[in-house]
Amino acid sequence: MSESKHFHFTGVCGTAMGAVAVAMKRKGFTVTGSDSNVYPPMSDFLRAEGVAIGEGYRAENLPADADVIVIGNAISRGNEEAEAALSRRLLYQSLPEVMKEHFLRGKRNYVISGTHGKTTTSSMLAWIFLAAGRDPGWMIGGLPKNLGSGARFTDSEFNVLEGDEYDTAFFDKRSKFLHYLPEVAVVNNIEFDHADIYANLDEIKLTFRRLLNVVPRSGMAIVNGDDPNCLEVAATAPCPVQSVGFAAGCTLRIGGLKYEADRSSFTLGAEPYSLRMTGEFNVRNAAMAVAAALFAGLSPGEIRAGLESFDGVARRQELRGEAGGVKVIDDFAHHPTAIKFAVGSLRQSYPDSRLWILFEPRSNTTRRAVFQNELAEALALADEAVISEITDLHKFPENDRLDPDQLAADIARHGGHGRYIHTVDEIVNTVVAEAKPGDVVAVLSNGGFGGIHKKLLERLA
Repeated sequence: MSESKHFHFTGVCGTAMGAVAVAMKRKGFTVTGSDSNVYPPMSDFLRAEGVAIGEGYRAENLPADADVIVIGNAISRGNEEAEAALSRRLLYQSLPEVMKEHFLRGKRNYVISGTHGKTTTSSMLAWIFLAAGRDPGWMIGGLPKNLGSGARFTDSEFNVLEGDEYDTAFFDKRSKFLHYLPEVAVVNNIEFDHADIYANLDEIKLTFRRLLNVVPRSGMAIVNGDDPNCLEVAATAPCPVQSVGFAAGCTLRIGGLKYEADRSSFTLGAEPYSLRMTGEFNVRNAAMAVAAALFAGLSPGEIRAGLESFDGVARRQELRGEAGGVKVIDDFAHHPTAIKFAVGSLRQSYPDSRLWILFEPRSNTTRRAVFQNELAEALALADEAVISEITDLHKFPENDRLDPDQLAADIARHGGHGRYIHTVDEIVNTVVAEAKPGDVVAVLSNGGFGGIHKKLLERLA
């Protein structure tokens, strides 16, 4: 494409959209954008790079000379700019299409997929490459502490991409990861999720089969050898498959497990590895990252050094502070399995503490009834479980809504202590009144939860 091309990004302040917009600007393209939520740090980053931003979505934001309109995943029909692009018969593309065309072709792309652990595993792998001097590009849906940003692109041969099975755009319902030209596809696990776009587990398995169908024979699918769904999906893959796990039949077996309060150690094959994170789930994430790095040609010594210096990901069991002897921890977990993993890891790190879980059902799946029982089983593992009010329940049919009162009762039925407390302020009042020094309060949400972390720490102090 000509360097004079003008790209306009509708939804430019999203983490991935903003990163790609800046990368396109640095390539010499003319880049503009618009968003309804224009605020720092992304707005400052874009403007510092010379990307002009229109506030709000308006048809007149689309420049007359724009060659390509890049339409973000959050944009739907009815958006004024999307409607204008359609009416004017402009060339419009999804973000994954733009990435594929300008940053992924000809590269060694390592796509990290699965229901859980994508962000942590992709962050680990990107840092292992970077620490070993390979200068990778990456696109990760969180904020890796070592990397400083969720996305960047370089001239390196390597890219590490968090591969989401969610759909690409309103005009392309395929999974995002199908655009990423994988040399290696890592599949951490496969469970039912995203009830707003998948009807059942079989549909999710199908999209993962399609991912493995585009891995070349010179590449590799690295799958969880302890997950029957992963093994089923990989059974018909046309590419080489490597299974990683504890089972005897795995190609690469995890062994030598040793857990301490603030670290985990394991062996993969005959090689020892260690990381400053706790829990079996993080050992699995690390083992998948190690297997991918080995395939890329890194030495065990390089990989060990990267893992040992990995600082984790923001909002993944991140200690936000301690006040009144009570620790407040932030975690992104919202799927029932992820909640179980989070509780298990917290128990390992704080074995003598009473554990509170404050859970905000916020995703399209957890606000539905589909996980009514599974959420209760997971939350019952805590000493105290609090469920917050569920926003926008009117968007779901009445018989398809999570029932928070029933969820609290079901937690008790599974042997736990659950409460449904409507507002953030009421939840804070309850914790402040009942928490004791030594308690751990973990806030589980894939959103902001009304700033509850700061409110808790201020009141507890």
